Amino acid sequence: MKKMHILGLVLIAGAIAALLTLMDDISTYDSVESAKKKQGKFVHLIARLDTTKPVVYDPIKDPNYLSFTAVDSLGVSTLVVYKNAKPTDFEKSQRVVMKGSMEGETFQCKEIILKCPSKYIDNKAPQPGKTVSLKEIQSAKKLV
Repeated sequence: MKKMHILGLVLIAGAIAALLTLMDDISTYDSVESAKKKQGKFVHLIARLDTTKPVVYDPIKDPNYLSFTAVDSLGVSTLVVYKNAKPTDFEKSQRVVMKGSMEGETFQCKEIILKCPSKYIDNKAPQPGKTVSLKEIQSAKKLV
């Protein structure tokens, strides 16, 4: 074989090895039940904070420990442990995307992404119960 063929095969093998390594980080969004079936595997969960259960965070005692209960869209809940500082406006978030793995009945979270729909509300839309002028209606029609 020519040296170029050997070099090409080595490069292709290296590319395949790199892709297989990156495949470990790729995952889909799971429910709590499916995450429990994938014990120890890296998953993404979308849930909301269960406000009826306590959020444990004491920055004086341990600033890198946060635990709370999350409920997925199917209504199944799980205890979440996040070993990092509590994200800003955590309690105000509508949904939470968590990356981590299940260990027993507890989700060991590595990263939290907060979803807040208030950032996406159209501030120019009239609020319920507010009197709107004809000029405001006409300018809203121009936006559409």
